[in-house]
Amino acid sequence: MRRLVPRTLAGQAFILQIVAILVLVVVAGSLAAYDARRDSERSARDQVVAVAVALADSPSTAQAITSGEATARLQPVNEAVRADTGIAFITIMSPDRTRFTHTDPARIGGKFVGTIAPALAGRLFTETYTGTLGPSIRAVAPVRASDGRIVGLVSAGITLSGLADRWLGQLPTIAVVTVIALLLSVAGTWAVRRRLLRQTRGLRPEELRVMYEHHDAVLHAVREGLIVLDDGRVALVNDEARRLLDLGDGPVALDALPEFARTAGELRDELYLAGGRVLVVNRSAVDRDGHRDAPAPAGAVITLRDRTELQGAMGELDSMRLFAESLRSQAHESANRLHTVVALVEMGRGDEAVRFATTELALSQQLVDRLTGAVGEPALVALLLGKSAQANERGIELTVTDDSVLDTDSLLSSAELVTIAGNLIDNALDACDRDDPWVEVTVHEDASGLLIRVADSGPGMDAEEFARARRRGYSTKTVAEGAVDPGRGLGLALVSQTVARHGGTITAEVTYGSVITVTVPHPAGPRTTEVRS
Repeated sequence: MRRLVPRTLAGQAFILQIVAILVLVVVAGSLAAYDARRDSERSARDQVVAVAVALADSPSTAQAITSGEATARLQPVNEAVRADTGIAFITIMSPDRTRFTHTDPARIGGKFVGTIAPALAGRLFTETYTGTLGPSIRAVAPVRASDGRIVGLVSAGITLSGLADRWLGQLPTIAVVTVIALLLSVAGTWAVRRRLLRQTRGLRPEELRVMYEHHDAVLHAVREGLIVLDDGRVALVNDEARRLLDLGDGPVALDALPEFARTAGELRDELYLAGGRVLVVNRSAVDRDGHRDAPAPAGAVITLRDRTELQGAMGELDSMRLFAESLRSQAHESANRLHTVVALVEMGRGDEAVRFATTELALSQQLVDRLTGAVGEPALVALLLGKSAQANERGIELTVTDDSVLDTDSLLSSAELVTIAGNLIDNALDACDRDDPWVEVTVHEDASGLLIRVADSGPGMDAEEFARARRRGYSTKTVAEGAVDPGRGLGLALVSQTVARHGGTITAEVTYGSVITVTVPHPAGPRTTEVRS
């Protein structure tokens, strides 16, 4: 028995629809036949009433009855009317039931079989009665003389067998219409089955149920944001995507999503900033049949991974790496200087050896002592020392101004300080003038707030270029072939978002050099961070 039941959802739906259509068609056909029979009876009653009334009200009928020549004068008229109207019989009689006319001339003069009392009382009535011609629907009307006396009766009727022939003649039409409706319904149901089969991939109901349950469980459990777009609307947003993009419950409009969701094209591990988070975004186009890279995709699948904490840790790690590289470089340089000092001592030039050994050491130690004494955040000290060594290796003069002061309880975390200062110094090192390379850094915090200033000898940026630089993906740095490095372009955007979270501002100007200034207000008053690049 189970083999007779289709496995696919489309097949089961098709069988159920066919059964429902058959039931509906049979019921509709039966109702149509019943309605045809009822209409035929109603029409027959109306017809016999009209014929009986017309003959009874005709003055010639009463005159013929009162003249004593009723049969001779009325029988031809009755037969003519009966032939024109198609009814079974027309009988004109006297009040005592004696027939003046009849369909069968042999029955003229006999007694009428049926009810006549209401007509003798002056009322028109209809009834179904079995007479000499069999069961019939008949109407009986009184015939009145000019003085109002009832001088006769007119009965007109249609036999039930003749009536059955009438409505049975409509059955072929009803049957044809029913068959056509059935065929059209089956064809439409078959088309729906094919469409449903394509859309459900021929899966059975239990397979669809399991797929939905697993799909729903995975969407809620996966720790990766997922957005599905379909024909310009947001079809699905899982819990993680709502968290990463700060979306509330309920339907999500496309305009509420970041720019990467509203633009076409493929994305592969692109970094975007959204709501203070650094997200790794991948986007793949999907057509209606689920294939990727279609000529005209109908939707897209977007995945999001949170890289915010990793980005901050990488910033701190980068500062430590630069500091370690600086130490390795200094160790290598110290070995060369030690050999030189030993050679000077062996040559008997002790004073020159002392001067040579202590001059560079004093300058380096002076920078370390000044930074550790003025800046209370170790990660920032390490970053500044590392960037100083990096600048020295590239032939760039990097100075930290004397008014740089930062307490250990800074308004910004170490990761935020490294993000702001590190990105701005990197930009300054890349943008400074190669003929006169210099970078100047100021980090200052007091009761009014925190200020970080970075300046360089580069040409700077105008307002429009600076606005573009603060958006994700913009970079003035190029790779060898002249194309923009896809890994760049997050520096100023990260700085801007970090400052915005604390209610600060960031500005750019060109004065004695290219200067970028970031201002972060203190809870008790404005706090400023300035960066010049």
